[in-house]
Amino acid sequence: MTGSEIKSLRAGGGDLAHAYGKIENGEAWLYSFHIAPYSHGNRANLETERPRKLLLHRAEIARFLGQIEKKGSRALVPLKGYLKGGRFKILVGLGTGKTHRDRRQDLIKRQTDREVNRVLADRRRK
Repeated sequence: MTGSEIKSLRAGGGDLAHAYGKIENGEAWLYSFHIAPYSHGNRANLETERPRKLLLHRAEIARFLGQIEKKGSRALVPLKGYLKGGRFKILVGLGTGKTHRDRRQDLIKRQTDREVNRVLADRRRK
């Protein structure tokens, strides 16, 4: 990362909400990590969502890659970003996608919540 990106992150200009990680050619990369342009920067401000290389040890990359290949649909997920000793660090974990059963349970819960809210709203009106 560049100096203006770090300054922007110190000012609270980072958003990990849609970010994800990939391992390509033995290197870990972070995609869709939005860093707002530094307000006091100049023309040298870089693209806000460019891919950024994650600095991981070779053994960590191998471990993540092994778990991704072994378990199937898993992905690198950035959990938290923080400053430590003048460097910006990102805590990365492995995430699993929702199964069909999980999606179905969420849909059922959403429908029951809507019905309960509808009944409560009808009672308040009377």
